[in-house]
Amino acid sequence: MKYPIAIHKDPKSDYGVTFPDLPGCFSAGSTIEEALDMAHEAAECHIEGLLIDAEPLPAIRHIEFHLNNPEYKKLYLGNS
Repeated sequence: MKYPIAIHKDPKSDYGVTFPDLPGCFSAGSTIEEALDMAHEAAECHIEGLLIDAEPLPAIRHIEFHLNNPEYKKLYLGNS
């Protein structure tokens, strides 16, 4: 199962990663590669927490859905 991610970077900052379909799940890294590795770990921990709490897993929406959201329009969207 792969949730879409949004990668963002401001000048003089690390790369940030958010999961549009996993509210509250985010990560960062000093390189894109590190940010992706950390995002994978963050998603695993977030999903594990949901399962432990017997909460439903959020639905995975297609990247195109998020491209129409102004919050993510200018960010890189991929899958993690």
